[in-house]
Amino acid sequence: KKIKLARIVRMHADDMEEIDEAGAGEVVAMFGIDCRSMDTFSDGNLDLAMSSMFVPEPVMSLAIKPANSKMQNNFAKALNKFTKEDPTLRVRVDDQTKETIISGMGELHLEVYIERMKREYKVEVISGKPNVNYKETINMRQEFNHLHKKQTGGSGQYAKVIGYIEPLPTEEQKALGKENDFVNECIGTNIPPEYYSSCEKGTNDAMTVGSLVGSEVEGVRVVLQDGASHAVDSSDQAFRTCMANAIRNAMKQAKPSVLEPVMTVEIECPAEFQGTVVAGVNRRMGLIQSSDMNEDGSGVKVLAEVPLANMFGYSTELRSNTQGKGEFTMEYHHHAPVPKNVQDELEKKYKEERAAAE
Repeated sequence: KKIKLARIVRMHADDMEEIDEAGAGEVVAMFGIDCRSMDTFSDGNLDLAMSSMFVPEPVMSLAIKPANSKMQNNFAKALNKFTKEDPTLRVRVDDQTKETIISGMGELHLEVYIERMKREYKVEVISGKPNVNYKETINMRQEFNHLHKKQTGGSGQYAKVIGYIEPLPTEEQKALGKENDFVNECIGTNIPPEYYSSCEKGTNDAMTVGSLVGSEVEGVRVVLQDGASHAVDSSDQAFRTCMANAIRNAMKQAKPSVLEPVMTVEIECPAEFQGTVVAGVNRRMGLIQSSDMNEDGSGVKVLAEVPLANMFGYSTELRSNTQGKGEFTMEYHHHAPVPKNVQDELEKKYKEERAAAE
C-alpha cells in the first residue's frame, strides 16, 4: 500500500536531523506510520520485499491481566503495539480459562514487557507463574481404524478412516519446513475426494492438544490409506471429527513422550568462580559443552545446554555466587525428551487441572 510521508529523520542518540531521503541500510525514523517489524518500504518503483529474519518459536508463557478493569483499554493497546514491534512476542487467549497468555523467549523477555506496560501505558499487571512451552511426540508406528457414527433426528454423522501414524525425524521436519506431515495414500473413492481436506483439518486439530499434558504435538507423520463414507450421513464435519479422534487414540498407544525446551546458556565470570558456576549448572541438570579461559586467565566462558524449566531464578543465583561479577545469556536450542519422573509429574498436574476445570 502507498503511504504519504510527512517527515524522515536521522537519529543521533536523542537528537533528530531532518533529511529528504534515505537509502538501504540507513537507520532513520518515520512519523505516523502504522507498520510492524520486518515490513519493507521503497520509493514505489521497486516491487521487492526484504526476506524476513528467522523468528524462533516462543519457549515460555505467562498469564497476565490488568490489575484494574478500567485499564483494559490501555492493556489491549500495549499488547497490540508490542506484538507489532517484536515478532518473537506472541499473545493469545486461552480457550478454557479465558486468560490472556503472552509467550516469548524467556523470563527476562516477558518481564521487560510487563515493566514497559507499567512505565509507558500506566497499566499495573498481575502475572501468573511462568509456564514452559512443552511439546509432545510419539516414538513408534501405530495403525488406526476408526469409525465415527452418530445418529440424531434427521441426517446423522458417518465417517470411517484407516491408516497409521509414525515418528517424523527432525531432518525431515526441516526439509518439509513443518513439524508434522499429512500424507494421503487413498486409492478409489471409499473416501470421496472432497473430504480429503476435512481429514487434513482433523489431523491439525489433533496436533494442537496432546494426550499427555495438553501440549502441541510435533514430529508426527499421519498417513491416510482408506476409509468409508455414507451417501447421506457423511459430511466435512464427520470426517474432521473422525480423523481427529482416530489420531488422538492412536497417539496414546504410540509410546508418547513429553519434550521440553533446552537452552544454550553462555556464562561469563571471573576464573576464581569457575567451580561454583559449573556446579550450579550441573545442579540444574545442565550439560557442559565447553569451558574456556580468556587470554590473560582472569575470566572464563562456560557454554552449556540446560532445560529451560530449570533456569528460573538463575540470574539471582549467578549474581550471589560470583559477587555480582557473573553474567549469562541464553537462547533456544531444541526440544528434548524429559526424564520419566518429570513426565509423570507433568501428567499428574495436567489431570488435576482438567479435573478442577470440569
